[in-house]
Amino acid sequence: MQTNRLSTTARRSILFLTFALVLGGGCLAAPATAVDLVASSAQEAKPIGVGTAAPDAGLRDLAANDVTLHEIVAGKPTVVIFYRGSWCPYCNLHLSDLVTVERQLRELGYQIVAISPDLPEELNKMTAADHLNYRLFSDPQAEAMKKFGVAYQVDPTTLTNMKQKFNVDLERASGQTHPILPVPSVFILDRGGKIVFAHADPDYKVRMKGVEVLAAAKAAATTSDARQK
Repeated sequence: MQTNRLSTTARRSILFLTFALVLGGGCLAAPATAVDLVASSAQEAKPIGVGTAAPDAGLRDLAANDVTLHEIVAGKPTVVIFYRGSWCPYCNLHLSDLVTVERQLRELGYQIVAISPDLPEELNKMTAADHLNYRLFSDPQAEAMKKFGVAYQVDPTTLTNMKQKFNVDLERASGQTHPILPVPSVFILDRGGKIVFAHADPDYKVRMKGVEVLAAAKAAATTSDARQK
């Protein structure tokens, strides 16, 4: 049942992408008030929309060096993934599935950038365990999550359940005292850093399959090339 829901959601997102690109995108961005806020729940999060220039944000790489998202993107078409952390089995499956389409995405000119609240040492463990070739970045201060409108506050009951039932400690994973997570999401940026595709689902079990991300990237690349001619 979850697979059918994911496929339907992704198809709707791809249709929205095509519609948004035809319109030119600017008016389809989320309201400015949705940016740089922390929602009270995943359902209340308001991701920034298609047509919006991707905001800059401070991140850390695997070596714990400070970098910015704009430096990482640097004029290159990019698939930006927000995921909850290496402790999340759905995130692990999602990131591993993206490996199956990484070559095709690279052939289209895309790079994959995955962002989570995890500290760099946790990112290194995940990269090694899942044999990831694309880059993971740490957002412990939730700066990128807030600016993309996908940050939300984990409620106390859920925090307690995560610790007691699943031995998940968000403070230990991020090194911060804030209980903030991102709504799992996919943003595709064109060469100019504009968001040309956005997909987010407050149900953390629902993720775009790698083939669906690839289809969205192909649609974005084709439309972008047509507009440049």
